[in-house]
Amino acid sequence: MADRSGIRRRRVLCGIAGVLLTAGCVTNVEDTGPVPPKVAVQTVPALAERVPAEIRAAGEVVVGVNVPYQPNEYRDRHGAIVGFDIDLMDAVTAVLGIRARYTESAFEKIIPAVQAGTYDIGMSSITDSAEREEQVDFVTYFTAGVQWAQRTGAEVDPENACGKRVAVQATTVEHIEEVPAKSEACVAAGKDPIIIDAFDEQSAVTNALVLGQVDAMSADSPVTAYAIKQTDGKIEPSGPVFDAAPYGWAVAKGSPLAPVLRDAVQHLMDDGRYRQITENWGVQEGALGTSVINGARS
Repeated sequence: MADRSGIRRRRVLCGIAGVLLTAGCVTNVEDTGPVPPKVAVQTVPALAERVPAEIRAAGEVVVGVNVPYQPNEYRDRHGAIVGFDIDLMDAVTAVLGIRARYTESAFEKIIPAVQAGTYDIGMSSITDSAEREEQVDFVTYFTAGVQWAQRTGAEVDPENACGKRVAVQATTVEHIEEVPAKSEACVAAGKDPIIIDAFDEQSAVTNALVLGQVDAMSADSPVTAYAIKQTDGKIEPSGPVFDAAPYGWAVAKGSPLAPVLRDAVQHLMDDGRYRQITENWGVQEGALGTSVINGARS
C-alpha cells in the first residue's frame, strides 16, 4: 500500500464495517470478533543493547499508524488498535526490551512525521518503493500484492475493466498507480476509462462493493482476502494476486534504528514466532524469510 492522501469526499455509507450489518454506518471501530492471542516473546539482551540510547531511555518507540485497514491495523470493540501489524511490532519491541506506543495519523502524514522526528517508526501496511526510499529507510517485514474483488457471481476482469467503477482506498498504490495505469491502457485502446472511486477508509471501499455501488475493489492482497472472509460470501476474488512487493517499517534516513528492527524481526523469523503471528491472522501467504533494509533497491 502506498500514500493515502488525495481525494476526499463527504459521504455516509451504511452497511458493513468488516461484517455486513442490518443497520448502522461505517465507523473507525471495526469489531469482527475475537482477536488472536498475543505470541509470547522474550527480550534478547544483545539486541536490546543496540536500541538507540534515547529510545532505550524512554522505554518506547512512537509508531504512527492509520486505521482501519483490516486485518493489519484496526480498532476492536473496545477502541484498541489491533491487527497483524500491531502483533508483529509488539513482538519486535518485546525482543528489544521496549514497548510500542501507537499514535493514529492520517496516512499521508506518517512519512513526513517520521522525517520530522515526530514518530520513530511509520507502520501502516506501507509498500517499500524506490521513490519512498528517497524520503525514509524501510525495514521489510511482509510481502503483499494487489488483489481485486467483485460481487459474488459477477464477472470483472482486472485486465479489462474498461468502463467499470472500481473502489480503492485514497492514495494507496491501487489509487495512485495500479488502477490509473489500467484506465490509461483502456483509453489508449479506444475504450472507456475506469471510473475510480476513492474512499478514506478501506471499510468504506468494501462497503461500496457489497452494496453494489461499484463493480469491483482493488486493495492489497491480505486486505482483500480478509474482506472476502468477513462478508460471508457476498464478494469473491476477481483475478489473481499480482504486483507483489514488500511492506516496510519507515524510519528516518540513516537511522540506527533500522538495523536493530531488521535484526529483531529476523530473530522472530528464525525462531518461528513470526510465522505463528502470520498464521494467527491468516496472512501467512505473505510471510517473508528474510528482512532487509530498503528492499526496493536490494
